[in-house]
Amino acid sequence: MNPQLPCAMQRCLPCLLLGMALAASAEEPQYGGSLNVGTVLISLSPLSWDPADWAWKINHDTGAVREQLFAGDLEQSVRKGGRHHFTAESYLPPDAWRGELAESWQWEDPLTLVVRLRRGPMFPEKPGVMRARPLRADDVLFSFDLINNSPRRTSGYFDHIERLEVRDDHTLAFRFKHFHAEWAYRFGYGYHSGISPREYGEVDAKDWRNLVGSGPFQLTDYVRGHAQRYGKNPDYWDREPIDGELYAIPFVDEVIYRIIKDEATWLTALRTGKLDILEVIRWIAVEHLRETTPELQWRRYLASTGQFVALRVDQKPFDDLRVRRAVNLAVNQRQIVELFYGGHAELMAYPQHPEYRPYYQPLAEMPPSVRELFGHDPDEARRLLREAGYPDGFSAAMQVCACNPEHMELAPLLADYLAAVGVRLNIEPMEYAAFLSVMTTGNHGPAYLMSSGHVNPTTTLRKSFKSGQLWNPARFSDPQVDRRIDAIHRTRDEAQRVRMVRALTLEMLDRAPYLWLPVGYYYSAWWPWVRNYGGELRVGAQRPGPIYARIWIDRKLKRSLGFD
Repeated sequence: MNPQLPCAMQRCLPCLLLGMALAASAEEPQYGGSLNVGTVLISLSPLSWDPADWAWKINHDTGAVREQLFAGDLEQSVRKGGRHHFTAESYLPPDAWRGELAESWQWEDPLTLVVRLRRGPMFPEKPGVMRARPLRADDVLFSFDLINNSPRRTSGYFDHIERLEVRDDHTLAFRFKHFHAEWAYRFGYGYHSGISPREYGEVDAKDWRNLVGSGPFQLTDYVRGHAQRYGKNPDYWDREPIDGELYAIPFVDEVIYRIIKDEATWLTALRTGKLDILEVIRWIAVEHLRETTPELQWRRYLASTGQFVALRVDQKPFDDLRVRRAVNLAVNQRQIVELFYGGHAELMAYPQHPEYRPYYQPLAEMPPSVRELFGHDPDEARRLLREAGYPDGFSAAMQVCACNPEHMELAPLLADYLAAVGVRLNIEPMEYAAFLSVMTTGNHGPAYLMSSGHVNPTTTLRKSFKSGQLWNPARFSDPQVDRRIDAIHRTRDEAQRVRMVRALTLEMLDRAPYLWLPVGYYYSAWWPWVRNYGGELRVGAQRPGPIYARIWIDRKLKRSLGFD
C-alpha cells in the first residue's frame, strides 16, 4: 500500500498509474518550474502593500518578500515527524517557531530583550529603490518605527515597548516598559512584523513595484483581480535540509497566486491542473473532487477563523443581554453542524481554538448558562424577547460579504431561524471593500455576519472584547474587562495566564455580544507532483511564503499524468 495514494482500495486505474509514476519519480529535489496556488484567500486581491496601512492581509501578499525576526519551524511539522500542522492563522506555540532574520535572542534583564541578526540575508537591488546590500539592525528599527508611528495603528499595540536600541549592525535591544505575553508575536511573527530596508521610506510604499525584502521571492507582476507573480530570489540565504543534505531554496522559479472570485471556477482550475494547490475547499465539493480527480492529495483542517454575527451592544435592541441571548437560542446550531456542514464543523471553537490546547475549554466542561447558548430553545427565546419589551419581535439589518459563498448561503438560513421567534433580518450583501470599510469606520449595522481570525489565545480576547479595538464589531466595552485583558498580557507565568484566559472566555461567551456560530472544517488539495509539502498553510500570521519556497515540482511526474 502506498500512503500517498488517495483511493482507499488503491486498485482504481488512476491510482495504479499514479503509483507507477510515483515509484519512477525522482526523490531528489528538482529546481525550476512554476507553482500555481489557490490560497486560503483566493478571492481577495491585496488590500495594501504599505505596512503603515496595517492591512490584516499584508503578510499573505508580502510574506515571501519581507521576512520577519521569527517564523514557524517547518522542521517541527507533522510531515517531518513533528507535532505541528502549521494550519493556524497566526498562532505558533513556543516549540513551533525559530529565528528567521533573528539568529539568537535572550533576555538581558526582565525588561530587555537582545536580538542578534543573521549575517547572510541580503536586500537585492531594486531599480529606483535601492542597491543590493546586507540586512542591518537599523532596518529593523526603521520597520518598527514605520508601523508604530502610523495613524492607522491598533490602539495600544506596541505600548509595552519603550524603545528599540541599535547596538551594532547585527544587534539590537527591545526595551520594555513592562512584560507582555505576546512579545514574540507582536513584533516577531505577527501581522505587523515584516522587515523592510530603510530605503523604503523614500519611495511610495503603496506601489507594488517598490516592494523589496530579503525573502525567497520578489514580486515581479501584479494584476488586480487576476494574479500575483513572485520570481525566485537567486541570492536567498536559507537552506532546506532533506535526508541530511542542505539545499538552496527556493526550488521553483516562480510562485503565482491566482485570484479567482467564483468557487466553481477555482474548483475547475484545480481539477484541470491549472492550480497545483488549492488551499480552501468546502466539504460539499470534496466527494465530487475525490471521484473525478482521485490523484489529488488531501488535508483536512479546522478553520482558524471563527464566524459569528456581531450584535452591536451600543445600539438597540442588542444593548439588552436578554435580546442577545434570545438571538442565540433561536438558532439551531446543532442542525447547522449536521445539515449545513454535513457534520464537518465544531459546535463551539471560538473565541478559543482547540489547537490552543490548555487555553481551550470544551463546551461540555462549560457552565450551563454558556452551554445553553449553543442549544436551540425558541420558546425561551420568545420569552426573553417579551421580557425585554419586544413581544412582537423587531427588524434589523444584517450585512454580509458577497465574496464569501458560505456566508451568502448561511445568511438566509439564519434569517429563517430568527423569523420563527419574530426577529426579521434584512440581509444586505456587500462587496468586500465596502463590507470591511463600514466595520472599520464603525458604520456597520446592528447585525454584521463575518469571519475573524482567532489569532492567538490572548489576542482573540483583546481584539474581540476590549474597548475601542478595530476588530470588535460588537462594540463591546467594559472597563473591568479591559483591565483583565491587560492583566493577562502582563502575566509571565503561563499556567496562571491559562486560568485567567479560560475565566474571561467563559464570561464573554455568557454575555453574548455575538451570535456564536459553528466553526467549519476545510480541505486543502494538491497534485502529487507538488513535493516536500503536506498541506501546511502558514508559518506566522497569514504568512505562507516560506512554505512555498520549500516546495518543488516533479515535472517528470506531472508529464506522466498527462499535464505539461
